[in-house]
Amino acid sequence: MTDDARIHAFRDDALGDLDATGIAELIASRQVSAREAVQASIERAESVRESLNAIAYQDFEHALDRADSPCPGAFSGVPAIIKDNVDVAGLPTNHGSAAFAARPARGDSAVARQFLSTGVVSLGKSRLPEFGLNASTEYPAADPVRNPWNPAYSSGASSGGSAALVAAGVLPIAHANDGGGSIRIPAAACGLVGLKPSRGRTAADRADNIMPIRIVGQGVVTRSVRDTARYYAAAETYYRNQKLRPIRLVEGPNRTRLRVGVIVDPFTGGSTDKETRASVHATAELLARLGHRVENAAAPVGPSFGEDFGIYWGMLAFAILGGGKRLLGPDFDKAETDSLTRGLAALYRKNITKTPQVLYRLRRTHQQYAQMFQQYDVVLSPTLAHTTPELGFLSPAQDFDELFARLISYAGFTPLNNASGGPAISLPLHQTSAGLPLASHFSADHGDERTLLELAFELEQARPWRRIQD
Repeated sequence: MTDDARIHAFRDDALGDLDATGIAELIASRQVSAREAVQASIERAESVRESLNAIAYQDFEHALDRADSPCPGAFSGVPAIIKDNVDVAGLPTNHGSAAFAARPARGDSAVARQFLSTGVVSLGKSRLPEFGLNASTEYPAADPVRNPWNPAYSSGASSGGSAALVAAGVLPIAHANDGGGSIRIPAAACGLVGLKPSRGRTAADRADNIMPIRIVGQGVVTRSVRDTARYYAAAETYYRNQKLRPIRLVEGPNRTRLRVGVIVDPFTGGSTDKETRASVHATAELLARLGHRVENAAAPVGPSFGEDFGIYWGMLAFAILGGGKRLLGPDFDKAETDSLTRGLAALYRKNITKTPQVLYRLRRTHQQYAQMFQQYDVVLSPTLAHTTPELGFLSPAQDFDELFARLISYAGFTPLNNASGGPAISLPLHQTSAGLPLASHFSADHGDERTLLELAFELEQARPWRRIQD
């Protein structure tokens, strides 16, 4: 890949090449106004709008108005965006679907309120694949969200729009959420930091709370570890789950050396490609040189995990198709959903009698996952089983059986943290032979995001990741 393939909006303006923390510091010291920062972000968004296709709804005029009196917080006045599957007052929530036309939301959801409580100024809504079910932000009859490192490649999903905007320098931070890897997958594809929090760590959306197993975690994608750490510390001042250990502000590495288990084979079956496997071994070697104790670890779940998660995935699609008119609006037309949504629902119908056993085994992963951390402090794996694919490989325009097989193979690691409720972080420590980011994935015990952030700081210092603008 040549440098000419990359698309970014970094320039000499109020944002420069700073992360969210740096911009917040400029605003707080009055070297830059929040309006100047938001205006610069809008201009950047316009410059890459057609090439990235990452914004679902723009709300630029309101953003400028809000920038004149931004809410106080860790990121007061910093431009950001919210993923189009949570409600934001005055904007529709269309979940990436062409099957209905959402009306403007009457108010902010609990998720949006927590995100905005950090002081960010949202420019609108970012794009996602239909109902967040895919691992690439693609559509049957509309342009995809493109990867700013190379527009021929996927930006990941389901927070693909948020990730593309942050990687391209349009924004320093963006809302994202994760029901099977949807923070970590696009972070890996776009070269970002993506932390999926422990179950219950953040405020939940209404849909999250009615799931039989609450698999969705709310968070952000960022370009620096300190932005992610600062975000979770700030979000914790708005809402903190008393059943979990507080994260508090993490500001650097810990001197404690960790016991690190290494897993390279996907939990969903199949195999890891050569480049990805080599990158995990390189990360393991780096950890060992830093003084951590590193050894191979056994998978905490059996071979049925992939099938079980796939059926649960299908159950969610089945619920959407069955309850769409009631949940989304009377104009919802399930015939207009994409092949992945319909195919997943059909998969669940074929396996509906397995529901009790599937739910039992998936709930049991909480204990199986926790047992792994009686032996290790952190578990290292790939974020994904193979390198970022070109657009089309995970397109919902293709046959469902082929697409589903590809998805199960690709997202072979991330769903375990969603089923079990454990936290995990994706870090872009390596590059592929094509010049795209290649990430390593770290998991920790329930409620132990602090260890993940401390280790992330150490790795960021030891092996700084490549910047798209360099």
